[in-house]
Amino acid sequence: MNRKYYILTLLLFCSRLLFAQDVKFTASVSKTEVGTGEQFQIDFSVNGNADGFTPPSFNGFQVLSGPNESTSMTSINGSTTVSTSVSYILMAVKEGEFTIGPATAVVNHHRLTTNPIKIKVVKGRPVPQNSQAQSGPDNSISEGNTADLSKSLFMRAVVDKASVYQGEQITLNYRLYTRVDIEQSQVDKLPDLNGFWNEDIKNLQQQVQWHVETYKGMRYNVADIKQTILFPQHAGNLTIDPLGMTFLAKVPAPSHDIMDQFFGSFKEVKLKIKSPPVVIHVKPLPDAGKPDSFTGAVGNFKIEASVDKTELKANDALNYKVKVTGSGNIKLLKTLNVNFPADFEKYDPKITDTITDSESGASGSRFYNYLLIPRHQGNFTIDPLKFSYFNPATNRYVSLTTKAFNIKVDRGKNESNVTAFSAADKQDIKLLDKDIRYIKITDNGLVKIGDMFFGSFGYYLLLLIGPVLCYGAYTYRNWIIKNNSDIVKVKSRRAGKIAAKHMANAQKQLAANNTKEFYEDVFKGLYGYLSDKLNIPYANLDRETIASALKKRPVSEQLVGRLLDTLDLCEMARFAPVTHISKQEVFEKAKGIISDIENEI
Repeated sequence: MNRKYYILTLLLFCSRLLFAQDVKFTASVSKTEVGTGEQFQIDFSVNGNADGFTPPSFNGFQVLSGPNESTSMTSINGSTTVSTSVSYILMAVKEGEFTIGPATAVVNHHRLTTNPIKIKVVKGRPVPQNSQAQSGPDNSISEGNTADLSKSLFMRAVVDKASVYQGEQITLNYRLYTRVDIEQSQVDKLPDLNGFWNEDIKNLQQQVQWHVETYKGMRYNVADIKQTILFPQHAGNLTIDPLGMTFLAKVPAPSHDIMDQFFGSFKEVKLKIKSPPVVIHVKPLPDAGKPDSFTGAVGNFKIEASVDKTELKANDALNYKVKVTGSGNIKLLKTLNVNFPADFEKYDPKITDTITDSESGASGSRFYNYLLIPRHQGNFTIDPLKFSYFNPATNRYVSLTTKAFNIKVDRGKNESNVTAFSAADKQDIKLLDKDIRYIKITDNGLVKIGDMFFGSFGYYLLLLIGPVLCYGAYTYRNWIIKNNSDIVKVKSRRAGKIAAKHMANAQKQLAANNTKEFYEDVFKGLYGYLSDKLNIPYANLDRETIASALKKRPVSEQLVGRLLDTLDLCEMARFAPVTHISKQEVFEKAKGIISDIENEI
């Protein structure tokens, strides 16, 4: 035991000597030129114990992994070196030249910064790998005192406005703050948001975007995990419910062992957290100045109307279109109150939305398309449409008016048969009795004697077609039953289709750059195809069985060799990286092998 503490004391003395030397804090990358979608690693290394590490902003890159931290100690010929390193796995997402700014850390009470690094991102293609500027050891930085996890991992519900008018839009962000590593997370309870009409903002990024933010004097890694647009439906104090989540975090753990205290000890902690509720004060819309045409629109809007024609015949269709553009509760707009001439038959409008939900709120356009049918000739006017909304930015109502349209309706061919209105005074006709029918002045619907379909050639032809179709269906059914009675032949015929499904899954994994899953799908696709095609149980398949079965069939030895090489490649790639051939080439090679076997067998 005394020897253990003697060695520890010696190591501590050596580390003190190291601090007295010149301390270097450097940054290095695995490559300085990458293609879009390509991964690379950046390392921040310091030859000493570092505290208060602050990473730079990785604008233009997606963080796939990190921070990955470690501390190491080496002793060579009596010279002891302590190194600390933090690494990130990044992926380039867009082309251009980017600069990764300096990282900062406190070493021996001195604040150090790294050198900025320039990264050139080209269009996705293989690029030569540059040598690292410096290869440091694996990484680890202590998180400090994490006894109170509520200060190291918590959520907030952040709104852009806490006092609004009824119907005014609010942007809500459920924001996560952390100073510890998060291993897993899951949602326990989504907020009910009672009293609000809500619409989630869809995140086009597949992963959460992290950034560094200072909150109450402390720096955190921050991410918006859920973004929603809210529209309060009534006045009063409305409460935004908490979002509940469970996290599995990796935190430093205290230890009585002096070796653990020196090198650091960590443990996984399961923590349930909720965002604090937020109260929104909703003011009622003012009654002063409220126009009669106001129906609840709140925001900032424009309106315009149009018709597809100004001259037509009676009983022809006319389209009256209204476009409302702006930002606000545009999805909650009610049907517009349009006054059309009494002679026009009106149908309910077709409503089409072109609306975008973003952090700034909902904005876009709503289109109303009214189908109108004038029933009599004459000159008519579609009155201007009045539309009003409340602008919360100016606390005032705004009224808009579209232009009027003069419509000329000419006499239609069948206008005399229309009985909805009187052509003279345009007043409604009263129904006197149900046994009165209006006189028809045309021959519409009348058929001459002898010209009826019954008894004609077409009538007897249809009678004959019925039994013929029944016999054909019966014959086809028997052929299907006979063709599917041989299970071996059925599996052989369908082998190509089943293999195509596996190859489709492999193509998805290829697009997502999931190397292990890609090779597994290609491997399963080839083995499943051979099992069905050769009628060999999947568990009995191996290289010798496959080669022997194919040689008994009219398959060339060259094709058999290509197949076996591809199977060996997929088997090896499932457990070790393959660099001499690209995944795309493997995919095309596997598809070609299946196609060639289908053609030869």
